Amino acid sequence: MSSHLVHGLGSEPAAPDWAPLTDAEVTDVVGPARVVWRSPRPLSAAAVVERDGRRLFVKRHHAAVRSPAGLAEEHAFLRHLRERGAPVVEVLDATARGEWTYEVHSPGAGEDLYRDALSWSPFRSPVHARAAGEALARLHLAAEGFDAPRRRVQPLVASFTVFSAAQDPWAALERYVADRPPLAEGLARFPWREDTRRVLLPLHERLVPYLAELSPLWTHNDWHASNLLWDREGRVATVLDFGMSDRTTAVHDLATAIERNTVQWLRPGHPVREEDVIALVTGYRSVRPLTPAESAALPALLPLVHAEFALSELGYFHGVTRSSENTRLAYDYYVRHAEWFSGGDGRRLLEVVAYAAGA
Repeated sequence: MSSHLVHGLGSEPAAPDWAPLTDAEVTDVVGPARVVWRSPRPLSAAAVVERDGRRLFVKRHHAAVRSPAGLAEEHAFLRHLRERGAPVVEVLDATARGEWTYEVHSPGAGEDLYRDALSWSPFRSPVHARAAGEALARLHLAAEGFDAPRRRVQPLVASFTVFSAAQDPWAALERYVADRPPLAEGLARFPWREDTRRVLLPLHERLVPYLAELSPLWTHNDWHASNLLWDREGRVATVLDFGMSDRTTAVHDLATAIERNTVQWLRPGHPVREEDVIALVTGYRSVRPLTPAESAALPALLPLVHAEFALSELGYFHGVTRSSENTRLAYDYYVRHAEWFSGGDGRRLLEVVAYAAGA
């Protein structure tokens, strides 16, 4: 069991923060079962298990990360999507056992073609990029009518509460940090106020003219190829992992998909797959056309779309896993990704996004 490695924050595998699920443990949760595959994702322990010839997906969270009440928010969203015909997994159970919270899902239909792909790995082809854009648009159409409020304060949620504030984002950021004591404590070692004023607030000023016309919507917020299962024709068969979902906007989710899949942040120079950008956005627009405000907002939002999740990660690494190095990397994520968009490659990507969006 000690040989099980997970994805680190770089390109090399790392020892897991959370012990992998065992046969005895999953048997205690779902009845007699055995583990047939363990996920390399680092923020929880998850596995595909087999029980009576049927496969299930079991995930274990520390209670400091997810409580049953915290899971209930995303599970309600999943049920809404299933009722609207979206291809998402079925929630079968969620329970607390001591310091752990477990959730059990159906495994979903389709092939897990990207199961070993690191975050920020590219699509295999523009065909997959377009299919992912189409599927994201269909998910957004299915999400309409789900009017739950934003999620409660908890780690590892990709929200849009700070830079969605048109009047006073600084006050919104101060509230965000104050509501999360582990984040406030972790930020104390960094010049976060100065860096936010220098790097992120000027980017926010470009977004302000469009904010009032972006309708709130519950969204996935981690739209990466590895969270999708695929059919034999290269279409999305199932959408997985709604752990970061929250009430944001459709454009925020589309910008996240661009950031997650088309910029190879772990490679030197951060190469961009421009053909995938165009395919992803074109596929999306073929199913759900963007409004003029959304088209204009997409390139303005892209340099900021990572920011709140980076802060959420920083609080998690400082307050839950107690990793000083990962806390530093999360802070670099918050600042450096935003800075990159001021350089030539970043500006070029924003031009491509604007073109693809019809802005």
